[in-house]
Parts: sequence; structure tokens; C-alpha cells
Amino acid sequence: MAHTLEQSSAIQIPRYSLHLSSPRFCQVIEAITALNSSTSTNATIQLDLPIPLTLNVMATSKIPLIGLQSAQFRHPLDLEATQTLQRLPGLDWLIRSLLGSMAEQVFYLENIGSSVLVSKRQLPDLHQLLQDACHILDIEPPQLYVRQHPTPNAYTLAMRGKQPFIVVHTSLLELLEPAEIQAVLAHELGHLKCEHGVYLTLANLLVLAAGQLSPLGGVIAQNLQMQLMAWVRCAEFTCDRAGLLVTQNANVMASVLMKLAGGSPTLAPQLNVEAFIDQARAYDRMDHELANLLKAVRTAELTHPLPVLRAREIDRWADSPTYQALLQTHAGAEKQLAWKDW
Repeated sequence: MAHTLEQSSAIQIPRYSLHLSSPRFCQVIEAITALNSSTSTNATIQLDLPIPLTLNVMATSKIPLIGLQSAQFRHPLDLEATQTLQRLPGLDWLIRSLLGSMAEQVFYLENIGSSVLVSKRQLPDLHQLLQDACHILDIEPPQLYVRQHPTPNAYTLAMRGKQPFIVVHTSLLELLEPAEIQAVLAHELGHLKCEHGVYLTLANLLVLAAGQLSPLGGVIAQNLQMQLMAWVRCAEFTCDRAGLLVTQNANVMASVLMKLAGGSPTLAPQLNVEAFIDQARAYDRMDHELANLLKAVRTAELTHPLPVLRAREIDRWADSPTYQALLQTHAGAEKQLAWKDW
């Protein structure tokens, strides 16, 4: 049966496990080469291959950041807020109270019983996105669960002495493209790379658990809540940078934030990333006293910075010498290693 390859950003090819010497591999390579050299935007190639399946081919030229340290991409606000949090009295006691062995068992049983554990055999494409992101960030892969939920979201939990895990809602997977999903996974990996896990889990549990603590614990929890939320917002800026380090494309990160701000599966094809970045810059230009007061009041209620602020921050960092030097340094190291291996 003959099938058609059309020139586009998502190349349509049958999904095979192709070997370098196989006729099928050679045929696919010849077809793609012909498409790349074609002067016609509607060029087609006929392949005599059975079982047509669609595969979105993602770029494989990303630079692995072997030896990456969190200090190399950590946002200054995150670093400052974390240091402030570590100096708060009573925090260690509260963490031990909330994150004991009972909490570990509850979270593990909740996920293993109510979600789908991603693996090579279960949702293999999603599993590969995670593995590739972990390779780029040079971090051990956590467990990944998919949970049925109507609100697009993903979160990370890391218990002391247990393997950390990421949970992704089905609605988020339906909203985003594969590269954007990988950006979200990389964002969550950023929490693990920067060892946000314990504080992040505490923040997720704080409001629900405060009522179950002793009176002293309740007072401590109430006093910590605002500072913890401020820390979470700062930590998000760092993890957006981790997303950029994996995607190595600022537009992908901006697209994720845009869709989280006002996207849906039906609206997604009409959304414009450049327009959203312009919107973020316009928000940033509102710098008078009243505007700054309103921004502060609005932000204080949130667990995450506003999407436009996150887009602005990632846009700035993508153009910064720090980000460019980070990629160039590791690109040079990769070339040197390849030469030695050869």
C-alpha cells in the first residue's frame, strides 16, 4: 500500500522500529531528503509501506546539559526566598509533623490506586518525553503518573527517603502539544533539580493540614502560609528556566503559559505566541504607583506568578548572556566528548 508524505512541520511517517541498514529506514530517509530539497511547498513522496500511523517528529539536536548544577539557572528571587524560608523558626518541626511516614504512605497509595503509572509499557511516548528531559537536565527520572482531572495542572511531590513523583492531569495532556508537555515535565523536574521538593510539598499540604495540627502548629502554619506562597511563586520562575533548558525554544515555553492562561483544545490552533509575548511586555510597562499596588495585591493571592509575568521572565532569560553561555559551554563539551569517543 502506498502512503504519502506531505511537507510540514509534523512529518507523517509510519511508526516502526527502524534499523540503519533496513530498506524501510533507507526509504524514509530518501523521502525526507527529497522533501527538504523540493522547491514545491506541496511536494509529496509515495512510500510503499504498510500500516500508516502518525508520528510527530521532534527535534533531536537539543544540547544535553551534563553536569548541570541548579545554581547555574536558579532565579535570584528563588535563591533569596529559599534562604529566607530556611531561617524561619519552627519550619523543621512543621515539616516533620506533616511529612512523616504516614503522609508518605497516603500519597503513594493515592497515586498507585487512582492514577496511571507511566512506563515503557504504559504511555510510552509520554515516558520517552520524561526520559529525554531528564537526560538533558542530568537528573534521575522520577515516577510519573497521569490522573483524570478537568483542570489542566501538573505537580511534584518529594518525600524524604522516597522516590519523588510527578502527577499530570489528563486535561493538560489534551491541551498541549508534545514539545509543550515536555516543557511542563521539565518545569516539574526543575523543582527536583533545585531540591524544592520538601518545601513544595509542605506548601501543597499546608492549608489542608493546618486544621489537623495542634493549636501551636496551627499558629505556626498560619504565620508561614504567606511566606511559603511567596517562596512558591519565586520557585516557579526557576522551574520555567528548567523548561527552557529542555525545550531550548522560548516560544514553546511561552505557548505553554499562553494556553494555561486562556487556552482550550478548540482555541489552541488560533492562539498566537508573539501576541502573547507582546501582551506580557505591555503588562510590564505599567509601572506607576497604582499599577504596582494592584499587581502586588493580585499576586499575593496566587500560588503561581501570573502567566504574563512568567512569559516576560522567560523571554528575558532566553535573550540573556547567561542562558546563551550555558548552552554554548555544554555544546562545546558535547563536541569534545564525541571526538574522544570517535
